[in-house]
Amino acid sequence: MGSWKYGGCLSCLLIPLALWSIIVNILLYFPNGQTFYASSNKLTSYVWYFEGLCFSGVMMLIVAAVLLVLDNDNRYKCCQSENCSKKYMKLLSVIFSAFGIAVSGYCLVISALGLVQGPYCRTQDGWHYAFEGTAGRFLTNSSIWSRCLEPAHVVEWNVILFSILITLSGLQVIICLIRVVIHLSKILCGTYSVIIQVSQQ
Repeated sequence: MGSWKYGGCLSCLLIPLALWSIIVNILLYFPNGQTFYASSNKLTSYVWYFEGLCFSGVMMLIVAAVLLVLDNDNRYKCCQSENCSKKYMKLLSVIFSAFGIAVSGYCLVISALGLVQGPYCRTQDGWHYAFEGTAGRFLTNSSIWSRCLEPAHVVEWNVILFSILITLSGLQVIICLIRVVIHLSKILCGTYSVIIQVSQQ
């Protein structure tokens, strides 16, 4: 029961993180609350990878739901032996946690790339990536952010939202990694090992 509460707590933490990822990703489509830039495809290309909406959002919600079911291993049995059933549940938990690392890691990488690339905006030379050749150095030099004339304050918009996505997906990676380590240690070290039970007999 205690292990279920601990594992369930970690899984529950993934749900608000996933919901916030969806919200933040949606906001990236509407700089300053305007729909014009999304409809005219004048957004940074990394927004269209759906990193927070699909991967760190919807897919992570599915992962969290599955993990919550697997954590309640007292109610489900996949084979006749209770020890066998628990081992399979833990193994499935490791697999889905690893999948969670993959989808949240994807969001983390894409968000970082979007942050470093900078926004797609209108400058005096027209629409282009004004900071693409700076290798992210523009992030520490806010004096040049004014190069982007439209959308207004788009640099701040992208920096804040991509940074939030990086934080949210990073927390998801950490939570899923903790779950993998815990359940792998239980499987490999013999918490539900038949070998240890035989040796005790």
